[in-house]
Amino acid sequence: MPEQETPSTETETVETPPEGEQSTEQETQEPAEESVPADVLRKKLTDANAEAANYRTKLREVEARFAGAKTPEEFESAVAELKAQNEALERKILLSSVAAKYELPEALAKRLTGATPAELEADAKELQKLVSPQAPESLGGGLTPADGDDTFDPVKAARAARRRGY
Repeated sequence: MPEQETPSTETETVETPPEGEQSTEQETQEPAEESVPADVLRKKLTDANAEAANYRTKLREVEARFAGAKTPEEFESAVAELKAQNEALERKILLSSVAAKYELPEALAKRLTGATPAELEADAKELQKLVSPQAPESLGGGLTPADGDDTFDPVKAARAARRRGY
């Protein structure tokens, strides 16, 4: 008896690229352009670079302090000083985040009072009530009813438009 071919039951395997690599089949998506002016972005980048440089110099100072600490008392005083600096930075970050959440200007962010985030948010809510957003001069983009006559005749307007060739 002749041998019959059996249909193959193999399944196709789809290879996925390793993490960090993109498949060539996938279309690359371009990020949506933001409408932030270049000057603002440059200023933020400059500020971030200056802040990073400041942190690098502080790190070098701390490394030098710890390298020079020979007694446990010197080590403990350096640790206490670092803890105090850390708490001050955490407080500053907390004040900035609460002020940004409630859209308070930087001058008012410094004046927030409270020890806990809940107390700071309550104070920010109170300050937000006092700070009113500036209203634009005019929201209208076109004509207002007070701009023209009260006796508009649509028939006359249509005849005038025909004469002008519209």
